[in-house]
Amino acid sequence: MDEVTTTVAAPPERVWALVTDITRMGEWSPESTGGRWRGGATGPATGARFVGGNRNGWVRWSTHCRVVECTAPSRFAFTVAESRMTWGWRLEPDGDGTRLTQWRERTGTPNVAVRALAASGLLGRDREQLMVDGMHRTVAAVKAAAER
Repeated sequence: MDEVTTTVAAPPERVWALVTDITRMGEWSPESTGGRWRGGATGPATGARFVGGNRNGWVRWSTHCRVVECTAPSRFAFTVAESRMTWGWRLEPDGDGTRLTQWRERTGTPNVAVRALAASGLLGRDREQLMVDGMHRTVAAVKAAAER
Protein backbone atom coordinates (compact mmCIF):
# COMPACT_ATOMS: atom_id res chain seq x y z
CA MET A 1 0.00 0.00 0.00
CA ASP A 2 1.19 3.51 -0.81
CA GLU A 3 0.04 6.53 1.21
CA VAL A 4 0.61 10.28 1.07
CA THR A 5 -0.53 12.49 3.96
CA THR A 6 -0.70 16.23 4.55
CA THR A 7 -2.46 18.64 6.86
CA VAL A 8 -4.98 20.95 5.23
CA ALA A 9 -6.06 24.24 6.81
CA ALA A 10 -9.74 23.58 6.05
CA PRO A 11 -12.47 21.57 7.78
CA PRO A 12 -13.04 17.93 6.76
CA GLU A 13 -16.40 18.77 5.13
CA ARG A 14 -14.73 21.19 2.70
CA VAL A 15 -11.95 18.73 1.82
CA TRP A 16 -14.51 15.91 1.49
CA ALA A 17 -16.47 17.91 -1.09
CA LEU A 18 -13.32 18.14 -3.22
CA VAL A 19 -11.99 14.57 -3.03
CA THR A 20 -15.38 12.94 -3.63
CA ASP A 21 -16.23 15.09 -6.67
CA ILE A 22 -14.88 12.71 -9.29
CA THR A 23 -15.92 15.13 -12.05
CA ARG A 24 -13.21 17.53 -10.81
CA MET A 25 -10.40 15.03 -10.18
CA GLY A 26 -8.63 16.26 -13.31
CA GLU A 27 -8.05 19.57 -11.50
CA TRP A 28 -5.86 17.89 -8.88
CA SER A 29 -4.36 14.77 -10.48
CA PRO A 30 -1.54 14.86 -13.04
CA GLU A 31 -3.01 11.83 -14.82
CA SER A 32 -6.78 11.86 -14.26
CA THR A 33 -8.92 14.03 -16.50
CA GLY A 34 -11.98 13.57 -14.29
CA GLY A 35 -14.88 11.19 -14.25
CA ARG A 36 -18.59 10.88 -14.82
CA TRP A 37 -21.11 9.02 -12.72
CA ARG A 38 -22.99 6.24 -14.47
CA GLY A 39 -25.81 3.80 -13.86
CA GLY A 40 -28.03 6.44 -12.26
CA ALA A 41 -25.43 7.57 -9.72
CA THR A 42 -25.20 11.34 -9.21
CA GLY A 43 -22.62 11.49 -6.44
CA PRO A 44 -20.54 9.51 -4.01
CA ALA A 45 -22.23 6.50 -2.37
CA THR A 46 -21.13 2.96 -1.65
CA GLY A 47 -21.81 0.91 -4.76
CA ALA A 48 -21.95 3.92 -7.11
CA ARG A 49 -20.13 3.49 -10.40
CA PHE A 50 -18.22 5.94 -12.53
CA VAL A 51 -16.01 6.07 -15.59
CA GLY A 52 -12.70 7.83 -15.07
CA GLY A 53 -10.71 9.51 -17.83
CA ASN A 54 -6.92 9.42 -17.82
CA ARG A 55 -4.03 10.66 -19.90
CA ASN A 56 -0.28 10.36 -19.92
CA GLY A 57 1.34 12.23 -22.79
CA TRP A 58 -0.51 11.23 -25.93
CA VAL A 59 -1.92 8.02 -24.39
CA ARG A 60 -5.54 8.30 -23.17
CA TRP A 61 -7.75 5.67 -21.57
CA SER A 62 -10.88 5.14 -19.50
CA THR A 63 -11.33 3.17 -16.30
CA HIS A 64 -14.46 1.62 -14.81
CA CYS A 65 -14.73 2.25 -11.09
CA ARG A 66 -16.99 1.28 -8.21
CA VAL A 67 -17.16 3.09 -4.88
CA VAL A 68 -16.39 0.55 -2.15
CA GLU A 69 -16.39 2.87 0.87
CA CYS A 70 -18.17 6.16 1.41
CA THR A 71 -18.50 7.54 4.93
CA ALA A 72 -18.85 11.33 4.93
CA PRO A 73 -16.72 13.21 5.77
CA SER A 74 -14.03 10.69 6.67
CA ARG A 75 -13.54 7.85 4.16
CA PHE A 76 -13.94 7.46 0.41
CA ALA A 77 -12.53 4.62 -1.69
CA PHE A 78 -13.11 3.09 -5.11
CA THR A 79 -11.79 0.09 -7.02
CA VAL A 80 -10.66 0.31 -10.63
CA ALA A 81 -11.84 -2.76 -12.56
CA GLU A 82 -9.02 -2.80 -15.11
CA SER A 83 -6.04 -2.40 -12.76
CA ARG A 84 -7.56 -4.06 -9.68
CA MET A 85 -6.26 -1.09 -7.71
CA THR A 86 -8.26 0.44 -4.90
CA TRP A 87 -7.74 4.17 -4.36
CA GLY A 88 -8.95 5.98 -1.29
CA TRP A 89 -8.99 9.03 0.92
CA ARG A 90 -8.99 9.28 4.71
CA LEU A 91 -9.91 12.57 6.34
CA GLU A 92 -9.37 13.14 10.05
CA PRO A 93 -10.08 16.31 12.01
CA ASP A 94 -6.80 17.95 13.06
CA GLY A 95 -7.39 21.05 15.17
CA ASP A 96 -9.10 23.54 12.87
CA GLY A 97 -8.00 21.57 9.81
CA THR A 98 -7.91 18.12 8.28
CA ARG A 99 -5.30 15.40 8.14
CA LEU A 100 -5.72 14.18 4.57
CA THR A 101 -4.35 10.86 3.32
CA GLN A 102 -4.57 9.49 -0.19
CA TRP A 103 -3.78 5.78 -0.47
CA ARG A 104 -3.76 3.03 -3.05
CA GLU A 105 -3.57 -0.73 -2.74
CA ARG A 106 -3.50 -3.52 -5.29
CA THR A 107 -6.50 -5.75 -4.62
CA GLY A 108 -6.09 -8.23 -7.47
CA THR A 109 -4.24 -8.98 -10.70
CA PRO A 110 -4.60 -6.31 -13.40
CA ASN A 111 -6.24 -7.38 -16.64
CA VAL A 112 -4.11 -8.37 -19.65
CA ALA A 113 -4.41 -4.97 -21.37
CA VAL A 114 -3.18 -3.13 -18.25
CA ARG A 115 -0.27 -5.54 -17.82
CA ALA A 116 0.70 -5.16 -21.49
CA LEU A 117 0.52 -1.37 -21.36
CA ALA A 118 2.64 -1.28 -18.19
CA ALA A 119 5.22 -3.60 -19.76
CA SER A 120 5.41 -1.43 -22.89
CA GLY A 121 6.83 1.52 -20.97
CA LEU A 122 4.46 3.94 -22.73
CA LEU A 123 3.29 5.21 -19.34
CA GLY A 124 6.80 5.46 -17.92
CA ARG A 125 9.55 2.99 -17.14
CA ASP A 126 9.09 3.17 -13.36
CA ARG A 127 5.31 3.24 -13.32
CA GLU A 128 4.99 2.60 -9.59
CA GLN A 129 7.22 5.56 -8.67
CA LEU A 130 5.36 7.76 -11.16
CA MET A 131 2.10 6.84 -9.44
CA VAL A 132 3.47 7.75 -5.99
CA ASP A 133 4.84 11.04 -7.36
CA GLY A 134 1.39 11.70 -8.82
CA MET A 135 -0.19 11.07 -5.42
CA HIS A 136 2.09 13.71 -3.87
CA ARG A 137 1.07 16.20 -6.59
CA THR A 138 -2.62 15.34 -6.18
CA VAL A 139 -2.62 15.78 -2.40
CA ALA A 140 -0.76 19.11 -2.74
CA ALA A 141 -3.29 20.33 -5.32
CA VAL A 142 -6.28 19.33 -3.15
CA LYS A 143 -4.66 21.11 -0.20
CA ALA A 144 -4.15 24.29 -2.25
CA ALA A 145 -7.75 24.23 -3.53
CA ALA A 146 -9.23 23.62 -0.07
CA GLU A 147 -7.19 26.41 1.48
CA ARG A 148 -8.20 29.04 -1.12
